[in-house]
Amino acid sequence: MKKELIMTGKTVEEALKKAAAELNVAEEELVVTVLEEGKKGFLGFGSVEAKISVSYSVKGEDCAVAFITKIIEDMDLQGLVIGKKAGNNDDVVITVDGENAGLLIGHHGETLDSLQYLANLAANKKVNGEKREYVKITLDIEGYRAKRESALRALARRMAAKVVKYKKSVMLEPMNPYERRIIHSEVQGIEGVSTNSIGSENNRRVVMFLDDSKAASAPVAEESED
Repeated sequence: MKKELIMTGKTVEEALKKAAAELNVAEEELVVTVLEEGKKGFLGFGSVEAKISVSYSVKGEDCAVAFITKIIEDMDLQGLVIGKKAGNNDDVVITVDGENAGLLIGHHGETLDSLQYLANLAANKKVNGEKREYVKITLDIEGYRAKRESALRALARRMAAKVVKYKKSVMLEPMNPYERRIIHSEVQGIEGVSTNSIGSENNRRVVMFLDDSKAASAPVAEESED
């Protein structure tokens, strides 16, 4: 998406600074066309302000931030702070912190995942055939992602211990692909237990089972069943 602006100033340089401030971007990111050079005039008479046309291609992550900001405003949630930072492989992480931020998480992160999906659509929507590099947006609220991953890894270890103890397979609740990958990853390091995913679409679940092909000489430490 492109933003365009006509700006005036005593000089072209002044007009450019004003345009950059208006669009909240660095001057070097603007494409500038000088429409009229400024003239000082004589004794205050005959002066003419400089006029420029500037355009700016909005980055995908900025579109995503704008989308999340609008959602927060529409929900009338106060005191929430939005930030963005580079993630792995040049991906972008958008964070939301503050009072009542938890309302945007939902049960097991369902609302958070939906917002993240929509933020990715906003970030990668192309208008009028414009060229824009694909950017992957990860949305995190109040550090939920790290807390959820820690809880899932603990669940994986606990359920694996039950599989070893009772010699029976265990089926977990439906999870999204990201959460299932965490479970699979954690169980890979547990001897004697393997995992598989069954089901389809939103009802896909992880199943843990005894794996005779793995050395079971070192049983998994049992944890509480709370």
